[in-house]
Amino acid sequence: MDRLRRLTTRDHQLLRWLAEHYVLSTDQVTAALFPSRRSARLRLAQLHRLEAVSRFVDVTTGSGQHLYTLGPLGAVVHPTQFNDPNNADARAPRTSIERTERIIGSRRLAHLLGTNQLFIDLIGYARTDGNARLARWWSEQHTTAAFAAASYAAGSGTGVQPDGHGIWHAGGRTVGFFLEHDNGTEPLATVLRKLRAYEHLARYGPRYPVLLRVPGRRRELHLLDALAGVPTAMPVATGIHGEHPAGPAWSLTTDPGLRRWLHELPSDHGPDNPATNPQRFPDTDPSGPADPEP
Repeated sequence: MDRLRRLTTRDHQLLRWLAEHYVLSTDQVTAALFPSRRSARLRLAQLHRLEAVSRFVDVTTGSGQHLYTLGPLGAVVHPTQFNDPNNADARAPRTSIERTERIIGSRRLAHLLGTNQLFIDLIGYARTDGNARLARWWSEQHTTAAFAAASYAAGSGTGVQPDGHGIWHAGGRTVGFFLEHDNGTEPLATVLRKLRAYEHLARYGPRYPVLLRVPGRRRELHLLDALAGVPTAMPVATGIHGEHPAGPAWSLTTDPGLRRWLHELPSDHGPDNPATNPQRFPDTDPSGPADPEP
């Protein structure tokens, strides 16, 4: 098919992300893959004409920019089991249009964009630092499925269900993490209850820091107060949406006086098991160099 031959390596990377992570904005695609917003918009327009991506106007944040999902061609190239952000067990959509409608209508759309932003920020940082790399970027559904076996092995019927999971290389260290992206809409007690599932996972491994990322300093202080002196099986660190996740943005609940870089957080990859050990379960590097602009 002629349209398939017109897709570049960079295009395929974008389609893989949209297959797993549902939606990305123009700004996010630019930061991750392109040298400028203009070049991103030109290529995205071409991909839209090829039906590799679908697009719609962002009405969740008021930015007015386009948001992108898989188009009909993209769904053929990268079929995915991640079809419904509201319900992992929902029946598969009959078409890519139906999948896009589910994403547009999802009550979690703003949450998805916020979750994806942390990973996009890390990828963008790695483009400027040859010693940094985001080696793994898993969605909520991917992470939930991958670590389910570890949770059951620990005797728990309740597995972890983070908003995302990544493995970050920087500063000569490799740090895994689980992300809990908080928009400030849930009671603090609900946020804290999410930590219980990580206690079960820690019995089997790995022990990655849980990142509680919140919209503002006041909510962060309330979380730190609630967790002061409370032992947790996993390291827990708080951060604020507006701070760059690669930098000194994280406060460990056990030592909140010092802001740490992401690569400085304590991290233990756990036993030799393919779901938890990045050496045994290598991922395609999503922050690798993109092909030149067409």
